[in-house]
Amino acid sequence: MTGAALGVAVTVIGLGISFLAAEQWGLLGTATTVIGALLLAGGVIGFVEADFAGLAFSALLFLALAVAIRSNFLMALVPLALAGALGSSTGYRHAVYMLTVNEPSITIAFFALLAGAAYIVSQHVGQAYQQLAIIFARVSLILVNFGFWIGSLWGDYPGETWAQGEDHRLWSNREAWRAAHLHVPETAFIVGWAIVIIAVGAWAARTNRRWVVTTAAVFGAIEFYTQWFEWLGAEPWAIIIGGLTVVAFAIVVVAVQSHGRSPRDGHRLSQKPGLNTGASRVAACIKTITDRNFTPEAPATRFARPPIRAFA
Repeated sequence: MTGAALGVAVTVIGLGISFLAAEQWGLLGTATTVIGALLLAGGVIGFVEADFAGLAFSALLFLALAVAIRSNFLMALVPLALAGALGSSTGYRHAVYMLTVNEPSITIAFFALLAGAAYIVSQHVGQAYQQLAIIFARVSLILVNFGFWIGSLWGDYPGETWAQGEDHRLWSNREAWRAAHLHVPETAFIVGWAIVIIAVGAWAARTNRRWVVTTAAVFGAIEFYTQWFEWLGAEPWAIIIGGLTVVAFAIVVVAVQSHGRSPRDGHRLSQKPGLNTGASRVAACIKTITDRNFTPEAPATRFARPPIRAFA
């Protein structure tokens, strides 16, 4: 509990700085609060051995502090902590990266509801909290796709890990439980995932939600190549054809990303204010300067280099 106690102290200090001296030390207060939140959550999760209660507490902690100090980073951690409470995790062994989603069906339904709710909330709150709701919805959408991805490979028996607890890892107990309960086949996830990606991607393109369009394109490619190599294997011809389709896929994505650009301002990501990135603004400046029809408002002599004077 030492880590948790230290986390409480650091969090309190960070909140004090954020609320009492935000004008001069706002960045320090935010950083201190985030560090304290991570220490406190890690201490509690370690103390309860990554149990549901510890992960649920961490999610509530991150949510409260994210709203208090308006931290996008802490808000992004809220869905991840909730996913851990549902049994999802990541892992690493030598040259192997792992993604675990023990309850794909429940994960999909749960985070789809949260993503939709967060999006609705973002339409009814002030600008200060709108971005927090959008961040929550975006991470939830990614977790929905993770659920579909794992389900498309192995199917799902909803509630299996919760019903059996630790015994679900014993093959004999798992087989007996599965024989008497609902099974969602891999095909249902494959077809459902494709429908969701197409529907959400079309809606996002129509409403100019560029992040959602990109996410749909990325996970659409993941689904396609997952099933491609699942069915065809790592045959040389399959790899070559798969690589060639990447080019066509990239052209389509670029075309969609370019949708809505005006003839004059082709650099713009969106006609909506606030969606242009720093890179697009740099491109705008370069385009304006290199435009042959560009006439500077100020006289050219304004930019002339002053004469060099020689001193004896």
